[in-house]
Amino acid sequence: MKFNLLSKLKNQTVNYVGSKAFTLSPEMELYTAVVTWSLNDSFYEKDEARLVRLQKLITACNPVFVGKLAVYARTKMYMRSVPLVLVTELAKLHSGDNLVARVTDGVIGRADEITELLACYELLNERTGTKKLNRLSKQLQKGLSTAFNRFDEYQFGKYNRDGAIKLRDALFLVHPKAKDDLQQVLFNKIVSGDLQTPYTWETELSALGQIGFDSDEAKAEAFRAKWEELIDSGKLGYMALLRNLRNIQEAGVSYAHFEKVCARLANADEVARAKQFPFRYLAAYRELINPAVTKVPAQSFVKKLTALMQGQNKGYTGELLEALEKAVQASAANIKGFDHETRVLLACDVSGSMQVPVSAKSKILLYDV
Repeated sequence: MKFNLLSKLKNQTVNYVGSKAFTLSPEMELYTAVVTWSLNDSFYEKDEARLVRLQKLITACNPVFVGKLAVYARTKMYMRSVPLVLVTELAKLHSGDNLVARVTDGVIGRADEITELLACYELLNERTGTKKLNRLSKQLQKGLSTAFNRFDEYQFGKYNRDGAIKLRDALFLVHPKAKDDLQQVLFNKIVSGDLQTPYTWETELSALGQIGFDSDEAKAEAFRAKWEELIDSGKLGYMALLRNLRNIQEAGVSYAHFEKVCARLANADEVARAKQFPFRYLAAYRELINPAVTKVPAQSFVKKLTALMQGQNKGYTGELLEALEKAVQASAANIKGFDHETRVLLACDVSGSMQVPVSAKSKILLYDV
């Protein structure tokens, strides 16, 4: 009989419910915390608790790893908020080179993320008073300055929102150097508030909503014509199209325009460029199914779905559902690293912790994802 047995518990710990789990390295734990965080409370961990854990892990990890993770989360995982948290925390701890500047530039993918990062910096550094952004990290400032040079008037105009920190404030704070005379004119427009209002579905429908129509029929006709115009314009982004399928359907656009919508939804190149999370397609699918199936006189869900797919409803729901199915298949094809020789175990968590929405306003559950 042997008494000095090898320990099998070296890397074991317990999770939130006391079950056995494996201890992760600080880098792997940070990665896991980042890519599974949407800045909303999870079932087991509140937002504040995860932020504290994130801050401790950042301190324990190599700054270069933290910086690369921030850029990876933004450019490969298509996350927007969490990378801003990472670069803000990195700026607190690291100095002496241009790492923070390079990471800052790397996580700014949209014009509004300039002001979002400043708001995040203000919040996480607990700044108060009238000059909350005084003593801004110099390297973060340099990164933001570089980012300012990457956007045009359309992008600045689209995201020039009336938040606590405006683009004008950011421009004064960061002092970006214009790369040419045309960009200096653009910066002057930001300062004076003369940016051209961009042509987007939000601005166009908002302007239409301000008009006093003589009748409901006239209003409905105007919105139908506007949606058809937006579809023809090519200015309706893929995500906007995906989120507005019900609105387009209710507007009663022509069948020719529905064909354009379906063709674009199902286009593999469009799907690849859109970089949408798979649950977005599920959300659009459910939005089309749920209101419509109640109007179809069938006994089972299968019969209801069959009726919809065969076009036995108004609004061409069947065509839209088929386009979404093609889009999901195209999206799955973009997942690299899997071929006929790959064996994958899919373990689905169906516990109570997964029966909650992915965010406060979402109808999609973690279980669905």
